[in-house]
Amino acid sequence: MSNNLLFVYGSMAEGMVHFEKIKDFISSVKPAFTKGTMLRLKVGFPAMVLEGQDKINGQLLEIKSSDMLWHILDGFYGYNTQDPSKSLYHREIVYVMVGDQMLQSWVYVLNKQKLPQTLNVIENGDWEACMRASPPLTEKLSEKQRNYILKLGSSSGREIVPIDMTLYRELMSLELIVDKGRRLALSKLGIELFKLLN
Repeated sequence: MSNNLLFVYGSMAEGMVHFEKIKDFISSVKPAFTKGTMLRLKVGFPAMVLEGQDKINGQLLEIKSSDMLWHILDGFYGYNTQDPSKSLYHREIVYVMVGDQMLQSWVYVLNKQKLPQTLNVIENGDWEACMRASPPLTEKLSEKQRNYILKLGSSSGREIVPIDMTLYRELMSLELIVDKGRRLALSKLGIELFKLLN
């Protein structure tokens, strides 16, 4: 198999929020599909597991030879190459169909041991229709909410980042922040959202 093929879906697909960050490393993008089950994360983006036979549409990226991009992607997906059991995602090899050609490609899939409890199966694996019907949280935030998440996520964790009560209530109801008494911090969901916004 070629080491420079990656099957993507969700936020890494062309036209989505993270494709712009990797596009300079990509030499071609082709429509493709594979088989599996698509789950919806609480933040609103899809995540794939290999079990299942749903048709998962996505794109096959041909990556310009770059160890740096693999390092960036592994970091983004929380893939620990030294100890995959501790990883949030695994990088696996799957068969993908591109037109009438079957190829082997890398794909990032959720680590089954780390599956969050708040996942819903996306019917028929159609993550695009699911996201059209209910956009991810990144698209639902107001500019004020987005800016506060970015500011809080970029802080050292020791300083107090001021907030007004309306914004406080909004972010608490979205479960994006936690109140630690004298200061606020991002919740697990808030940290995940912060990574998506960067």
